[in-house]
Amino acid sequence: MTRIFLLILAVSIPLVVYPQLPKDRSIRSDDFTKTRPKPKKRTGHPGKRRTYRLASEPLEKPLDKFSASTLKVGVTLWKVQRVSDGRSTKEVARRVEADTPFHEGDLLRLSIESPRTGYLYVIDRDWFKDGSSGETNLIFPLRGDDNRLQAGKLIDIPAEHQTPFKANPKPNQAGEMLTLIVTSTPLTLPVSNEAFPISNTQLAEWEAKWSGTTERFEMNNGAGQARTVEELQAASPNGIRQLTRDDPAPQTIYFLTPRSGDGLLFNLLLSYVR
Repeated sequence: MTRIFLLILAVSIPLVVYPQLPKDRSIRSDDFTKTRPKPKKRTGHPGKRRTYRLASEPLEKPLDKFSASTLKVGVTLWKVQRVSDGRSTKEVARRVEADTPFHEGDLLRLSIESPRTGYLYVIDRDWFKDGSSGETNLIFPLRGDDNRLQAGKLIDIPAEHQTPFKANPKPNQAGEMLTLIVTSTPLTLPVSNEAFPISNTQLAEWEAKWSGTTERFEMNNGAGQARTVEELQAASPNGIRQLTRDDPAPQTIYFLTPRSGDGLLFNLLLSYVR
């Protein structure tokens, strides 16, 4: 009788199902900087290794960051402030995360880095609250710009010697939609001194070819850090130096699995708030 009671009790007790813990989607700066040059001189104090958290919506099937088909691009948004000591004015740039909203009058720059060699193109569109967009213009490269990417080299948009972007939203404008494209070979495009229009048909062709699944990672405790001399030098058009593995990593890292291995494309919305 006791044996039957225990059997009934065992059947009647519901099984406790423990939820599976989500996979760790954090990454380290080494996952991006390992293709940079090694520092020529070891100081015994290597650069601080940074950790990143997943900042985009979790995917049902997360990307395999170790797969050869997964590509990476680093982006650092800088909020620029002009500081005066009464005699002169200088610019101080500090990191912000990619989804930081900007107010009217804010000044900003972007730094872009790729761990593999390629060519950078940046397209800009006004983006409105109803989901519509304005004119589609190529804003980089323009005549005289070097759009070649390589590990440890930064491309600043606008360049340091140029005036920073200034947030100046139109009525009902949600932000600026930037489309970043990195190709393995140069695109055949006209060269101009000013931003020039890209047709919606052409952009759609590029999106069909090079867009794909994307994850965004943000550096933990990176926002607010001031730009270093090394980062300025790595963005110099004179090619003063490359960033090494000990130098700062990008604030934001995008992992992508594009449809084609000869290029990648993703969107970055610079959000406006009033």
